[in-house]
Amino acid sequence: MKSKILAAAVAAFALTAALPASAQQGVKIGILNDQSGVYADYGGKWSYEAALMAVEEFGGTVLGQKIEVVSADHQNKPDLGVSIARRWYEVENVDMITELTTSSVALAVHDLSKQMKKIDIVVGAATSRLTGDACQPYGFHWAYDTRALGVGTGGALTEAGGKTWFFMTADYAFGYALEKDTGDFVKSKGGTVVGSVRIPLNSSDFSSFLLQAQSSKAQIIGLANAGLDTTNSIKQAAEFGIVKGGQKLAGLLFTLAEVHGLGLEAAQGSVLTEGYYWDRDDRSRNLGNKFFKRTGRMPNMIQAGTYSAVLSYLKAVKAAGTKDTEAVAKKLKELPVDDDFAQGKVLANGRMVHDLYLFEVKKPSESKKPWDYYKQISVVPGDKAFFTVAESGCKIGQ
Repeated sequence: MKSKILAAAVAAFALTAALPASAQQGVKIGILNDQSGVYADYGGKWSYEAALMAVEEFGGTVLGQKIEVVSADHQNKPDLGVSIARRWYEVENVDMITELTTSSVALAVHDLSKQMKKIDIVVGAATSRLTGDACQPYGFHWAYDTRALGVGTGGALTEAGGKTWFFMTADYAFGYALEKDTGDFVKSKGGTVVGSVRIPLNSSDFSSFLLQAQSSKAQIIGLANAGLDTTNSIKQAAEFGIVKGGQKLAGLLFTLAEVHGLGLEAAQGSVLTEGYYWDRDDRSRNLGNKFFKRTGRMPNMIQAGTYSAVLSYLKAVKAAGTKDTEAVAKKLKELPVDDDFAQGKVLANGRMVHDLYLFEVKKPSESKKPWDYYKQISVVPGDKAFFTVAESGCKIGQ
């Protein structure tokens, strides 16, 4: 009997050893983002929870293999982000990395993924370069980008009469791209950019920058930043009486997480663009309510977008019948996106195109229940919000 058991064990081991490494390891997804700094609420651990939710809904396995989700904090440092991603790819057999808050980190990991022929799906980072001049065959961009924010918030405010702009810009790739894309769209609508100032990430004192913006006399002060930098800018602007003085603040990347952190009293009247709002329709409410049950909060477009990115990746693996990078990337571009986050399509350059929404933050008196923060002003159609492949500067598909 013992000899039979031993023989069976040896046979099982030999069969496992003969399988390709990918078949032995399951499917592993990495959530790489800021979990302790300025963007910790913007994405952070909540994006990890969104990924887990997607995996659970998918059934926990794909092609008979267990799905695993790992997570790490890149601390907004490109070198650290690349180091983690390289270890994940080379040692820990991670198949796909997503979320990737912070454009400088996302661009660096995007390039590494190209070199190593691995899929990345950027959700949290904004720069439109990811599917523009920095595009690559295995890279994707979900949720939003700087072009879409420029068309949404920038276009709406310029058309409403905000013809002169001054930018307070985060001093790294994301800020530069957001200022450029919004500025270009403002100019195309007949507006003028009268000046800008660049501000280090995670600044605590915005007073000198706000004074420059105030003295510019611009009608609109564009906050080309995000996370705690945006909320701190708005708080300190109130101390200077900037809005009371007639200038308007435009939070160019302002999400539900920051509105919640700031509170309606301070955030009321702000105009912003998001690709998702939990109370917009039945499908968004379904996603929002499931997320709330596991986290005690509603998701913003980054967290909901991470859910969608993971779900879409798993659908592509299933449709391809393999987790081979080339085959899965091909399926990601063929399959429509249809989930509780959005309904859209993926272009040849990896850009996921879907509608976005222009919202105004409610007054405290208008909010009727917890997390009831937005009223919808208009829809920004996906084909208007995002660059086409030809417009993007990407050579893939040309």
